[in-house]
Amino acid sequence: MATKVVMAQLSPTMEEGKLIEWKISEGDAVSQGDIVAEIETDKANMDVEAMGAGVLRKIVVQAGATVPVGTLIGIIAKPDEDIESLLSEAAAGPVAGAAEEPAGPSEPAREEAEEPADGPEAPSDGPEAPTATDEPAEVAEEPASAAPSAETEPEAEGERVRASPVARKMAAEKGIELGAIAGSGPGGRIVKADIEAAIAAPAATSLATAAGGTTAGAIVAEPAAEPRLRDERVEASQMRKAIARRLAESIGPVPHFYLTIEVDMERALDMRSELNARADGFKIGVNDILLKTAAEALVRHPQVNASWDGDAIQFHGRVDLGIAVAVDGGLITPVLRDADRKGLRRISLESADLIERARARKLLPEEYQGATFSLSNLGMFGIDEFTAVINPPEAAILAVGMTQEKPVVEEGELKVRRRMRVTMSCDHRVVDGAIGSAFLATFKEMLENPLAMVL
Repeated sequence: MATKVVMAQLSPTMEEGKLIEWKISEGDAVSQGDIVAEIETDKANMDVEAMGAGVLRKIVVQAGATVPVGTLIGIIAKPDEDIESLLSEAAAGPVAGAAEEPAGPSEPAREEAEEPADGPEAPSDGPEAPTATDEPAEVAEEPASAAPSAETEPEAEGERVRASPVARKMAAEKGIELGAIAGSGPGGRIVKADIEAAIAAPAATSLATAAGGTTAGAIVAEPAAEPRLRDERVEASQMRKAIARRLAESIGPVPHFYLTIEVDMERALDMRSELNARADGFKIGVNDILLKTAAEALVRHPQVNASWDGDAIQFHGRVDLGIAVAVDGGLITPVLRDADRKGLRRISLESADLIERARARKLLPEEYQGATFSLSNLGMFGIDEFTAVINPPEAAILAVGMTQEKPVVEEGELKVRRRMRVTMSCDHRVVDGAIGSAFLATFKEMLENPLAMVL
């Protein structure tokens, strides 16, 4: 009996998927459980497994195409089996309610992350911008609207030159020919480290100078021959499309209001330094302390750990924190479950694992869905303060700015203290001003007196 391969709905928010590549060709034998294709969902890249055995008789949808959920993309059948009726169905459109072959996370062949792996990097799933640790970090990827994707990269000598957006930008700035570099990334993809190595090499330096690039300390006398900007329309990734839909669902229908407070971080940072001096094999980040503090404050203010549900307010019995993380092409929010029941060490280890797999697009759906409250940190970008967009159905999200030294007056004396500004976006249907203010007051008190978290 013939087996349909369809574009399955692999996450609750998925409406369409992009067929990245077929792992086999028409006419190839297939066994049940074989990986036959890779698709891009709104959250991750997933492998598609064959549910039946036979031969891949027909590829209905070619690699690179984006189709709605339920669309027939291929047919597996016996070599002599009649598949004309299935082809007729394909012409009729997507299969309603199609439940497709099971899929598992795929290797991030085109989604390799170049950010450091030891801390969060920014917002998430629905709405926001990057979350990060306190260490400064550079922006490793360009916005999707400006950076060419792997599918749109130009070809060199008849063969596609595969390079990440950051590597491509660096090569253009330094006048380095991508075709002359051997990539060390997945599938031979040229990554940032390859460009840095090429810049360090004498030959690359000469080439860069000859092409109008610069070396350290050099002054460019003439503009580059090729324009550094160009008009280009790049198809949005499935993740970016999902983010666009979620933002429209949040900022319009959800009545936002914002509360900002400034926190003295001296004691919290001193505690972190002492803990890390005693730590063995792991490191506590500022973000870990913020997550622990938020979890404890939510226990004391359950009205904030809630959601609007039609004509009722749903209070949640668990504290599941969303950690906003920037990934190649979008944002995702892995969820730290039962954060109020975990110590700093466990929060540090679990959040680091979630963030690393989020960047590699290896999270399972249950690992990025169902948060009750979220935190987004842009401090590592030098942002003093900002407002984040609530990720429905959550009722609030914390936006954390950078910690910086500021002159403050204490008991009539001028002192320099490390301070941080935090803004909470609130859904006014659930959280009133007094409730939100009480939560932020507790959050501030705990950070300024971190021992209060253990009492």
